[in-house]
Amino acid sequence: MSVPAAVLVRVTEGAGDREACFAVRREVFVEEQGVPPEVEYDEYDAGAVHLLALGADGRPLGTGRLLFGPEAVERTGGDAAVGSLGRLAVGRAARGLGVGAALVRGIEDAARERGLTAVDLHAQTQALGFYERLGYAAYGPEFPDAGIPHRAMRRAL
Repeated sequence: MSVPAAVLVRVTEGAGDREACFAVRREVFVEEQGVPPEVEYDEYDAGAVHLLALGADGRPLGTGRLLFGPEAVERTGGDAAVGSLGRLAVGRAARGLGVGAALVRGIEDAARERGLTAVDLHAQTQALGFYERLGYAAYGPEFPDAGIPHRAMRRAL
């Protein structure tokens, strides 16, 4: 699946971009999936690398974030060389266009730029196939996060 040429994926460049990321997350996680806002927006947002996917018209299509260093260690089993991909969200109107895959690849690029050797994530079980197609492998038991079943996954870079 390729991303249409009219889609730009980049690391956020300021408060306006960050607000656009949060708006996509609100649409997908809070409004569609019923995740409480106080769970969706957490203390890790301030230090995370946020990526934003924009359409040709400048409209936000999707977002994701990378945690690394001390912020990622507890989520990655104590390995500081592993980043944590999270909060991947694509707005309803942009689904099926390859935006999610482009965001994952962008987060992996950001992880490589920071010297990380792998990326870990907690995938909603309904999204396991999506991540498997991108080279991620599930490990460990299923667990709830915000009331939604998840599995841990990892991909070496």
